Amino acid sequence: MKKLLALLALLLLAQPSFAAFKEGVEYQKLDTPQPTSSGDKIEVLELFWYGCPHCYHLEPELNDWLKHKPDDVVFVREPAVLGPSWELLARAYYTADLLGVLDKIHEPLFDHIHKDRKMIRNAADLKAFFMEQGVSEADFDKTFNSFAVITKTNRSKEVRNLYGVTGVPTLVVNGKYRTTGTLAGGNDKMLQVVDFLIEKERAASTEQAPGTAQ
Repeated sequence: MKKLLALLALLLLAQPSFAAFKEGVEYQKLDTPQPTSSGDKIEVLELFWYGCPHCYHLEPELNDWLKHKPDDVVFVREPAVLGPSWELLARAYYTADLLGVLDKIHEPLFDHIHKDRKMIRNAADLKAFFMEQGVSEADFDKTFNSFAVITKTNRSKEVRNLYGVTGVPTLVVNGKYRTTGTLAGGNDKMLQVVDFLIEKERAASTEQAPGTAQ
């Protein structure tokens, strides 16, 4: 009897994680799966824009989620370029990344725009901000105008075609599924959908793994 009750309890605990969200409602399947850079781990990709207030408000919740991220999950950020005005801040991200100063730039740039209400209108404004964070003018100029930054930014212009993105923030799980705050019903629900999709991918990987000897 005790074993039966224990089994029922486990089933009740497991059921919400596999039945809570539906494809086409809280998340969507990509028309064409995209390659990931996470090897045999499950990739969670955030597509964002520094000028987006919804992305800014997601940051604290996302940071809390990252503190408890499973070991078999890799988190990746990529700025989206959904219009010409988005390109400047995408280049900001890639410049900071290549300079190895994302920890000094990422959250402060969000705060600069949304908390301090300061505009980044052009490369000169962006350079001034980077210099305030301790990046030299020469390092900024060299990297911001580099082939690598321009190439990465050009790829970010393709996110609409690659991931079917129409707005940000969008979270993509393992190059197969995307969810947004609008689909999920809020930022907190979006991260719950991500957890659900991680479990879904983990289960799929287990099913595809070769059987073990009995």
